[in-house]
Amino acid sequence: MCTVKRKKELWSVTKSVVCILIAILVYMAAMVIIGAVYSKKNSSVGDFYLGGRRLGPIVSAMSAEASDMSSYLLMGLPGLAYLSGCAEVGWTVIGLAIGTYLNWLIVAKRLRVYSQRCGNAITIPDFFSNRYRDNRHVLMGIAALVILVFFVPYTASGFSACGKLFNQLFGWDYHMAMIISAVIIIAYTCLGGFLAASFTDLIQSIVMTSALVVLVIYGVYTAGGLENVMENARGIENYLSFTSTRTADGGLVSFGGLSIVSTLAWGLGYFGMPHILLRFMAIDDKNKIKISRRIASTWVVIAMGVAVFIGIIGNALTANGTIEELATSSRSETIVLEMATVLSKHSVGAALIAGLIFAGILACTMSTSDSQLLAASSSVSENLMKGVFHVKLSEKQSMMVARAVLLVIAVLGIILAWDSNSSVFRVVSFAWAGFGATFGPVVLTALFWKRSNKYGALAGMLTGGIMVFVWKFAVSKLGGVFAIYELLPAFVCALIAIVVVSLLTKAPEQEIVDEFEAVSAEMKQK
Repeated sequence: MCTVKRKKELWSVTKSVVCILIAILVYMAAMVIIGAVYSKKNSSVGDFYLGGRRLGPIVSAMSAEASDMSSYLLMGLPGLAYLSGCAEVGWTVIGLAIGTYLNWLIVAKRLRVYSQRCGNAITIPDFFSNRYRDNRHVLMGIAALVILVFFVPYTASGFSACGKLFNQLFGWDYHMAMIISAVIIIAYTCLGGFLAASFTDLIQSIVMTSALVVLVIYGVYTAGGLENVMENARGIENYLSFTSTRTADGGLVSFGGLSIVSTLAWGLGYFGMPHILLRFMAIDDKNKIKISRRIASTWVVIAMGVAVFIGIIGNALTANGTIEELATSSRSETIVLEMATVLSKHSVGAALIAGLIFAGILACTMSTSDSQLLAASSSVSENLMKGVFHVKLSEKQSMMVARAVLLVIAVLGIILAWDSNSSVFRVVSFAWAGFGATFGPVVLTALFWKRSNKYGALAGMLTGGIMVFVWKFAVSKLGGVFAIYELLPAFVCALIAIVVVSLLTKAPEQEIVDEFEAVSAEMKQK
């Protein structure tokens, strides 16, 4: 009798695994097919890296936000909420929501106009160089190196998330699973370039949304209803508090004014994210940006809010014995995997739905990784090789180099992701600070301050990048008021450096001033 029961259980598990695998394979195959279809639309490097500036408002909005919502949406945010309570993750989400809206409101339209007017720039390093008439391409070269420094580990965190997913789900070797996932991402990105990445981002945002909805409905039902979820959360000391946070060992740490301000500073990062800024540059009509802004802002607020709530639900499921306790940062980030695994055991239909959730995690990762690979690839092939070192390449050769560089960068990402115990949230946090502090102040002053010059931009870029490392690995170790998110002090220091150096050096040439005025005049036109 026991043997028969055991066989039935094994058969049930096998069916659920097969159904999940089918759902994931269908999703991955669809991404590769899209890449193959869009490969025929890449007739130039400009098409490959910026899609010929042909993105509509819906694709622009969802591609920007899907490429933003990396694995931290379904792993980092729920995991942090599960382990530490609402304070840190709550203020982070608020900061990101504000940053998203302001980026679309004040940066998107002006960058679209300015990037096309100053030499039809197709990358952020291009824009910096053309904006300030940096004929020696110093700004371009440093910006390209910054992209490499921070995007490779950022991409690695995405590969790591994929490896954890398949390891948890199928028991596959982490390294093998990570490599397979990376190959899929590389395949459709190499084939279809920016247009493929953008359209797949739209599909991936739909998959993410579906996964979030399913998780909330199932989680609340399994926990015994919404009241049980909230009652459990209220029963954990200061779990719902926005002024104290929980440590991994269950202790409490005050989360006061300085911590709140530094966490809100996550929002500053948006002004310097190359893979998001590129979406602004690629919009087909600057007057449609208002539509994109409304779509993007609404989706981000809802998606991140739901992700945090899933972490709260996870604690209720641990309390009632549905899932085991996830006591470390790395383990807590698997909360969504645990919930989906439990769901998959109910029926064939439930297993297919669970497959959708796992595909949602892949979507979070892939939608960011493809954009990051393109940005990093363009920084090497277009900015370093052609811009700085003046390597002469035909259009066909440029395309081949672009794809080869993308492949090399992906391999570097795989190497950095080899450690299976790394925290997705923490890796993303540092890379986010790096871009926000290095590029954010330069982007804002380039767009809105006529008196800024190339010397100020260079000083700001170097100051921001250096300060992120100095604050993270030296100053923050002092504790107290210094233990704040490195993005905030680095951003402020970079902004000060731009202003001081620009004012101490000669004003920009009249040609640059005239272009600035022309952009301002065009912005006033409907």
